[in-house]
Amino acid sequence: MRNAALTLGIIGGIIGMSVGFFRAGYLAFLEWVGGPEEMRREIANPGLIRAVGFAAPILAIAGGAMARSQAVVGGICMIVSAAGMYYAFGFSVFTMFPIGMCALGGLLALAARQPDAA
Repeated sequence: MRNAALTLGIIGGIIGMSVGFFRAGYLAFLEWVGGPEEMRREIANPGLIRAVGFAAPILAIAGGAMARSQAVVGGICMIVSAAGMYYAFGFSVFTMFPIGMCALGGLLALAARQPDAA
């Protein structure tokens, strides 16, 4: 289970990085162009979106990397990452896989009570 948590955390973090890059690019585009008022209104807190877009994938990758040696800490990191992505980005077709992978990886890491069989 720890190997599955490692894999899910790293892949979820990489996909989460791409979501964070595109969301930050969208925010920069809106600041540069301005855009209609309804486009700017949908982004309530751009600072939060930038911070979570940076921190959540790092937490997921770090949690996945720790899943084999420190399963509890790694699992908590991945669950916090999934919760942060859900809070900042919402649940959509682009975020469902990184959120799901990080949450499942975190649960698997927390459920692993003993090291994997070789």
